Amino acid sequence: MLEIEMTYEDAATRKITVAAPILIGRGTQCGLRIANWRVGRQHARLLHEASMIVLEDLGTLGGTLVNGQRVVRHSPVMPEDEILIGPCRLRVAWAQPGEGAGELANAATLPQPVTAQVPDAAAPAPLVVAALPSLQQRRRLHAALLGALDLRRRDVAGMSDAMLRAEAERLLTQIVADDGDLPPGADRVALCREVLDEAVGLGPLEPLLAAPGVTEIMVNRYDEIYIEREGRLWRHAGAFTSEQSVRWVIERIVTPLGRRIDESSPMVDARLPDGSRVHAIIPPVALKGASLTIRKFPQRRPGMPDLLAAGSLSEAMARFLALCVRMRKNLVVSGGTGSGKTTLLNILSNEIPDGERVVTIEDAAELRLNHEHLVALEARPANQEGRGRIDIRELVRNALRMRPDRIVVGECRGAEAFDMLTAMNTGHEGSLTTLHANSTRDALARLESMILMAGMDLPLAVVREHIAASIDIIVQQARLADGRRVVTSVAEVTGMESGRIQLQELFRHERWGGFIGCGAVPSFAQEWRDAAAGLDPAWFCGAGEMDNSGNAAPGYPAGLA
Repeated sequence: MLEIEMTYEDAATRKITVAAPILIGRGTQCGLRIANWRVGRQHARLLHEASMIVLEDLGTLGGTLVNGQRVVRHSPVMPEDEILIGPCRLRVAWAQPGEGAGELANAATLPQPVTAQVPDAAAPAPLVVAALPSLQQRRRLHAALLGALDLRRRDVAGMSDAMLRAEAERLLTQIVADDGDLPPGADRVALCREVLDEAVGLGPLEPLLAAPGVTEIMVNRYDEIYIEREGRLWRHAGAFTSEQSVRWVIERIVTPLGRRIDESSPMVDARLPDGSRVHAIIPPVALKGASLTIRKFPQRRPGMPDLLAAGSLSEAMARFLALCVRMRKNLVVSGGTGSGKTTLLNILSNEIPDGERVVTIEDAAELRLNHEHLVALEARPANQEGRGRIDIRELVRNALRMRPDRIVVGECRGAEAFDMLTAMNTGHEGSLTTLHANSTRDALARLESMILMAGMDLPLAVVREHIAASIDIIVQQARLADGRRVVTSVAEVTGMESGRIQLQELFRHERWGGFIGCGAVPSFAQEWRDAAAGLDPAWFCGAGEMDNSGNAAPGYPAGLA
């Protein structure tokens, strides 16, 4: 007999006892049924072979993970192994003699997970994380540590993080050793680590920042944490001990950067030492309590091969965009939040030839360019007296005096768009930027509105001529329902006609056809041929679907292109 402990993502747990072999899946024929759309009908099975427990994945799309690694077959399964199947984490061990069979089949059916993509009104409300056994102990030990350490009276600024953590660890070890209220079975090592993280680190966010599969961390309130993994949102079982703990974490992030957050300035943008982007907002603006959003910076800088492997674009599109950067075409990357704009901008910026002077301008520094001749600028908010603010527009104007060959603006969101376009149109070809828009046509409309925000009394026709003369290529990004981030369209700005900016689509992504060349070559194709730039007209083939080699897939109906 096997004893299986199942933990759902809202921290609900269930223990059952079953006989091996056992089939796991969402199908009604499965002995262990997990009714969730991420679980295959026959997802995996547990076997008994040579006195060992063996786990086999049955070729499902979502896969089966053991200790964070995807497996096809894993043996032996140990009690400490953590098995992830859909929304459920399992631990499997031999049942103790004398234990009877527990609940099976429908009794093991789990509720649907809380996801942004597939809302389920019938799904039960997530359990309150404060019900976790260790939370009360953490609160008590955290208060005792603060009382012993008296952080508010310490010269924290004069101490390194290592010194502060070492002293806190020494005091906490003594507190735990003298504490007689801890239950006998409590994991004292894990409890000390959690309390230390919250007292001198980032609390329950520390393991999430270290987890490679987590791309975004969202703290709605102190006891409500969500994460993004593989493009989907999941409730995390961790929690802060109090609202004040979230405030302390925010302070630890923003103070070293010279930024502040208080009731007079309740919102702040910042970054972590590894480059991860941070946004925090506190009451009275945040009604539920202090809120924190962290966009994790990848541990390894992705390159164009990573985008190709992920199916974000075709090889023909990759070659064309890389060539556009090298041939000094002005590019705008547009898309929604979390669509991968900054990642693509990073990768395209690395195509800038060596020997050119590059100036990057950002609100909160995210770009990591592998370029030798680089100047990175970052905007600055106002101080407590409301002075000292330096916005992106001012940085763009100053960058023009720094003899740049290229200007890369992390994101245009206001009046700085006018200065950016002016730079593109006055000798700084090959510049790049991003903005938020739903399509390539919407990107042009957004630029029009942002230029008008600059306060200049310009006719709309003049604004459109300015845009048409400045931008060459618009790249549209999107995040699909399955979590994939793809380039949905690449369009060329061909000029003005009848008072309207004209667009020529070169590539697009179709749900039923993948990446498709639209059959039109860019207007500067002849110029590139004369310069021997290496432009291949086959890239823009409109006869069928493109594979990763940039060729048309055989047998694809030409009429769909």
